[in-house]
Order: sequence, then C-alpha cells, then structure tokens
Amino acid sequence: MAKIYLLSNQKYSNVENLEVFQIEYIKSNIDVLSYDALVFTSKNAVYSLDSFNKDWKKIDSYVIAPKTSQVIGKLGGKVVFTGITSHGNEFAQELIELLKDKKVLYAKALKTVSNLVEILKENKILVKEIVVYKTSCKKSNVSLEENSVFIFTSPSSVECFFKQYLWKDSYKAIVIGKTTAKYLPKDVNYIISSETSIDECIKLARQTLF
Repeated sequence: MAKIYLLSNQKYSNVENLEVFQIEYIKSNIDVLSYDALVFTSKNAVYSLDSFNKDWKKIDSYVIAPKTSQVIGKLGGKVVFTGITSHGNEFAQELIELLKDKKVLYAKALKTVSNLVEILKENKILVKEIVVYKTSCKKSNVSLEENSVFIFTSPSSVECFFKQYLWKDSYKAIVIGKTTAKYLPKDVNYIISSETSIDECIKLARQTLF
C-alpha cells in the first residue's frame, strides 16, 4: 500500500516518519548579549541555542519562516522580522536594510547551502557565524512501499536517503524548498511546496497520493 514518508521526526497522522538523519547540538560559550540581532534559518538552531544559553531571548530575532518564528515565540524569544520568501538567499536580501549598523549573530548548522553570510557581508553587514548543530546520517530499517510519496525537508534528508535507498520509478518526491531540490539526483522528478513548511508539503503529498 502506498504511503507518505516524511524525512523528519515531526509527527502527523497517516504519515510515516523515515528518520534517516539525526540532529546533534553543539554547545558554545558565545556572549550573545554582545550582539544586536540574531538570525535563524532553522528551528534546530533555536532549540540548540536555547539548550545552553537563555540570553538569546533578550535579543531581536530575524527569522526565515513562520514555523521557526512560532518556536521562538513559544520559547519566549523576540521575533522582530519573519522572512517573506522563506529561501536562504532571498531571505538575505530581505535582511540587508533591516540589519544595517547592527552587530549580527547567525546561529546555524555545520553544513549550510545558502550564501546568506556572503550576501550580508557584501552589503557591509557586520555578521558572525556560530555553528550550533550538525546533522549526521543514521541507519533506517524501513522497507519502502511502491507508489509512495517522499517528503524531503532538507539537503541532509536527501543525502542520507540516497545513501541507503534506491529510487524507483513509482515513487514521487516533494521538497520543502528550492535549495533542497538542488540536491536531488537529476533523474528524480519532484514538486516544490509553495511554502517552506512541512504542513504544506503534507497537503501536497495527500493530493498527489489520493
């Protein structure tokens, strides 16, 4: 029977989690209070920073997408801007005017795929990067059903999936954004979600499947 496989640990009804990667937080002694602004492009970065430094909640946060903004709100942080496009390079362009004359800290993954920092620096924004988490592949023992839909939520989800599984013609791929799509093998057809949210990806998957 065809299924929807979500390459993330978030739980949804009638959706099977295919956990092919794991998140590991990386602690730091950074003095968050010496910065005027925080930039987040992932909720994992928020959760990691919150696990070892609560001072971040006092600093204005500039966030790529609504879901990450919600996480910050629930944790008691201060969201002052949420991105409109929800894509890394476009988000950087949105930030240029907002971050002028500010000292900025970008909390990020060990591996990132956008040129956000380069774009900000080119536009004379004083920005420092801090790596607060990394992803690593983990073994999955799930046997995949024919005709299923797979939701790829990050470049890491693509990389770790294709280390373990072969793609079949009957499979369908949905990706959360343009950056993730670039990591799919050339022979894989895919649909990009209109919003960078797992909820939207699942709606699309259900339409595709049924």
